[in-house]
Amino acid sequence: MAATLASNSTPLADLNTTPLIDVLLVLLILFVITVPAATHNLEVPLPSDTRGTPPINPSRNTVTIDPTGIVAWNGTAVSQAGLAALLVGTTHLVPEPELRFEPTGQAPYDAAARTLQTIRGSGVRGFGFVGNERYADFGKAAAN
Repeated sequence: MAATLASNSTPLADLNTTPLIDVLLVLLILFVITVPAATHNLEVPLPSDTRGTPPINPSRNTVTIDPTGIVAWNGTAVSQAGLAALLVGTTHLVPEPELRFEPTGQAPYDAAARTLQTIRGSGVRGFGFVGNERYADFGKAAAN
């Protein structure tokens, strides 16, 4: 059978927009995924309470731990947070001052470990242990 066309039929002039909309949606999703989320950060240096904060010596600073576990910066007792702030302050000095760590022989291990972790996390480069020569004959005394 042959198909017959009506004599009054006109060609369709409508554009098929479905594929166009699909492509636009895919492009929109790609742009949303690839554009990083806008982060609006503004770092504002807030004033800190510097009363009671020991000064930073520009050449050499000493961190000590006494037998009760109190951490001291150049002879002044400080908290772990205060120590971290002082250590960060030393990293901004040029040249960076030397940091000496001198715990007593009876200092608690956990206080020394926390202090060393704070020092390590601060980014201090000029660091050394002081006073270890006092314990050079420690093993010899036990052997006799």
